[in-house]
Amino acid sequence: MFDICRKKNSSYLLAALILLSIPALTSWNNKTQLDGIVESGSLKFVTRNSPNTYFIDKGEPAGFEYELAKAYADYLNVNLKLVLPDTFGSIFPTILNRKGHLAGAMLTATSERQQTFEFTPPYLHTTTAVIYRKIQGVPGPKNLEDLIKKDKKLVVIANSSHVELLKKLKDTHPDLNWEETNEHTAVELLERVHNKEIDYTITDAIAFDSQKSFFPGLTKAFDLDKPQPLAWMFAPNEDQSLKTSLNDFMALESTKSLMIDLHQKYFNRTNPFGFYDTAAFKEDMQTRFPKIQQYFMMAEQETDIDWQLLAAIAYQESHWDPKAVSPTGVKGIMMLTNAAAKEVGVTDRTDPVQSIIGGAHYLVIVKKKIPERIKEPDHTWFALAGYNVGYGHLEDARVLTTRAGKNPDKWEDVRQFLPLLTQHKHYSTVRYGYARGYEPVHYVSNIRKYMELLSWEIQLMQAKRRDEKADMDPDHESWDSTTVVDDLFPDF
Repeated sequence: MFDICRKKNSSYLLAALILLSIPALTSWNNKTQLDGIVESGSLKFVTRNSPNTYFIDKGEPAGFEYELAKAYADYLNVNLKLVLPDTFGSIFPTILNRKGHLAGAMLTATSERQQTFEFTPPYLHTTTAVIYRKIQGVPGPKNLEDLIKKDKKLVVIANSSHVELLKKLKDTHPDLNWEETNEHTAVELLERVHNKEIDYTITDAIAFDSQKSFFPGLTKAFDLDKPQPLAWMFAPNEDQSLKTSLNDFMALESTKSLMIDLHQKYFNRTNPFGFYDTAAFKEDMQTRFPKIQQYFMMAEQETDIDWQLLAAIAYQESHWDPKAVSPTGVKGIMMLTNAAAKEVGVTDRTDPVQSIIGGAHYLVIVKKKIPERIKEPDHTWFALAGYNVGYGHLEDARVLTTRAGKNPDKWEDVRQFLPLLTQHKHYSTVRYGYARGYEPVHYVSNIRKYMELLSWEIQLMQAKRRDEKADMDPDHESWDSTTVVDDLFPDF
């Protein structure tokens, strides 16, 4: 009897527990995918370490995909957690295996991918372009038939939308062949074409436009398709909550405005480091430079930094335009950021005096980050390179330089290894990862060229002034050059 009662009591207890659990079970069953993301406090975003997706720039995370994903994470009021697969092809199983909520890596929303994955509304459109190196006297490819030549080598990234397109084209061009690689990024393939290691590669036209200035001679031969959508990718889910949230986010006017700004920042940017126009420089020497030259001299007196170096930096940054503004918000003759301006007490970045003198003081701060044992002029070149690309990336390049048995304290050695930070096999072995390593090399090179041009133009102006004074005073046979420099600008 006791056993029967105990069994009944146990049954009642079990029933009560089940009844008490029903609300919790119902609540759990009603939890959406979006609820799970918000409750976890982080959005897992799958991307790649590359110039158009995510990289570290001057110590801060940057990249089109990163900034857009960060905006979405802020919209959800959660943290952004990056997931970085080793290869491009690994992005897809990472999403399917639910190790990431969302993927953004300049992914084309192809019909094949849409059979397996969901996509957001597109944020960009791009064509697929054939890229080759232009060689004088050698005609470039004009159509698919030109790619089929046996002595030509075409290499593309494995698992990319470009492979899907080539497979379709092979149906009508059965002799079309190519190699696929998981070992190189799109930028590395551009470099291989530039170095004549391969003949052609295929990449998104928008990505090529953002990088072509670093590979003189590379050009687009022709497009293989019509503009295709680029979008974020995620795994299908019955509750559709993440999809709805993403659609709402993409439809916001603030998001649309952000995408325009990011497009300008990362894809429409012309490469200022490749600009080297002697005619324009001569004109600016006549029209802009006389108005501000005295301020460079004043800055030298305050900081002991060569005024011609400061003038060359300013020309590289803004072409001596006090109203210059970049897509990232830096402005003025020295193109100071808000943070840099505050650090040196500049209240108006568009004021030439404040900008130039403040920029000189900021360069003093920048130079202190470089070890004292490094002598001039290498000390200055390192400081400028570090300011441009970030000191972490500069140190990574010095590590690569040391590994190769070269001198990490010599700019001419380190400048050879900075571009290697665009290559996965190198940047994956150092602390700060991918960097646009070509930029600091061009940046320092251009400043040195502008210094040479400035010195040359001043000599010409001195000679002209000397001739004018000789015409006025034919009995005076010689002029002291130091006096002439001061006399060139009598108002100073």
